[in-house]
Amino acid sequence: MINVKELTKRYARTTAVDHISFEVGKGQIVGFLGPNGAGKTTTMRMLTCFLPPSSGSATVAGFDVLEQPLEAKRRIGYLPETPPLYPEMEASEYLRFVGKLKGLSGEELDKRIDYVCDRCAIADVRKKLLGKLSKGYRQRVGLAQAIIHNPDVLILDEPTAGLDPKQINETRDLIKNLAGSHTIILSTHILPEVEQTCEQVIIINKGKLVATDSVRNLQARARGAESVILEIAGRNGTVEPTLVQQRLVKVSGVSNVSLKNQQDGRAIFEVESQKGQLVRGDLARAVVESGWDLNELRPASMSLEEVFLQLTGNETLAEKAAAKGAQP
Repeated sequence: MINVKELTKRYARTTAVDHISFEVGKGQIVGFLGPNGAGKTTTMRMLTCFLPPSSGSATVAGFDVLEQPLEAKRRIGYLPETPPLYPEMEASEYLRFVGKLKGLSGEELDKRIDYVCDRCAIADVRKKLLGKLSKGYRQRVGLAQAIIHNPDVLILDEPTAGLDPKQINETRDLIKNLAGSHTIILSTHILPEVEQTCEQVIIINKGKLVATDSVRNLQARARGAESVILEIAGRNGTVEPTLVQQRLVKVSGVSNVSLKNQQDGRAIFEVESQKGQLVRGDLARAVVESGWDLNELRPASMSLEEVFLQLTGNETLAEKAAAKGAQP
């Protein structure tokens, strides 16, 4: 649905976007992440045909953004960080205005206005002035104008910026419900939102693509080796952490054992394995054979925030990842 190849944008001596390439499949929700100044907004503006690229190419729904910008625009719904609303207009009046700009008219336009008002939960404010609406409702109206022409692709720039927790949850649910009918690129600084909403993540840093993969795969690759959490209890009600560490570190393939917590006769350990080594089965056997109770054994995962900071905060890693074609 979206295909980007070697896309580049230069301003005089500054390169804002530097030869990035990625693909987004039909119906996916993709998180587009990067520090401030990384090139996210510039990339989104090129995809929405607001800015021409300096080099490279991008197609949206099969149409080139440089050679066929009008056809590409017809298939894009765009919500910038600040929704483009006219405060003196009523919500339904504004949606009618936007619908006409996007080529809708007559009965078709009426149906689309009813549809987006229902889908975006703004039917109860459709006769109210936009300037009188809360931030959450203005954001919903912004989403409604983005989908009124039923575009193939939605590009959303910080759609939950400035919203309260309740409004964030409502907007997040709305975006998830739009998936499948629309391909969505979502730019945000709220990383837990990406973990809960997006199927794929694209991370750029200083204009370069440093990662593109699922959240789970990024977490696994960033850690570099299997890491598991074990909760162990002694059968007599106590457990000696030092003895457990000494036993677990002897398991073949284990590189490190660290105590994370100890209370009520239980101890929690994080065990790291050598790269390419799967040690969960051997760890379980070692615990049981030593006479302890194994209460829990699960994979340890890095948060997306940790992955993001690792990829964008470590210059050497980011540069290596970009050099390898976004495969850190």
